[in-house]
Amino acid sequence: MSRLKLLQIALAAFGVVFCLVYPLAIVWPSGWAWHDGPPAASQYFLMIVGIYATLGIFLIRASRDPAAHRSLIDFTIWSSVVHALIMTVQSFSPGAHMGHLLGDVPALLLVAAVLGALTYSGGARLAKASATPERQ
Repeated sequence: MSRLKLLQIALAAFGVVFCLVYPLAIVWPSGWAWHDGPPAASQYFLMIVGIYATLGIFLIRASRDPAAHRSLIDFTIWSSVVHALIMTVQSFSPGAHMGHLLGDVPALLLVAAVLGALTYSGGARLAKASATPERQ
C-alpha cells in the first residue's frame, strides 16, 4: 500500500477519533477528561470537544487530498505534540489525573508520530498533487 493511501487512511481514522472525544471521556474519564463528574460538567472540556470535533471533520475532508491540506496536517502534528507535552507536565501537578499518561497523552503522540512519518518519511515532504502555477 502506498504512503499516500496510508496517510489518507490515517487522516480519516484520526478524524473520526477526534470526533469521538466526548464518548471517550464517558468510557474512560481519567484518561480523557480533566475534571470530576460527567463530561458535560466542565465548560472547558466541552470547548475542547468542540475544537477537536471540528478538527476531526477537517481531517476527514483532508483525507481526500492530503497534499492540498499540508498546513492542516502540520498543525495537527505540532498541536498534538504541544498538547501532549503540556498535559504530561500537568498530570504530575497535585490533584491531576495520572490516567492521562496512559490515555490522551500517548494518543496525541501517536497522532503526531503517524502523521509525521507518513507526511515526511524518507526525508521527503508530501509532494503537492497538482503543480502550482507560476507567479507572473
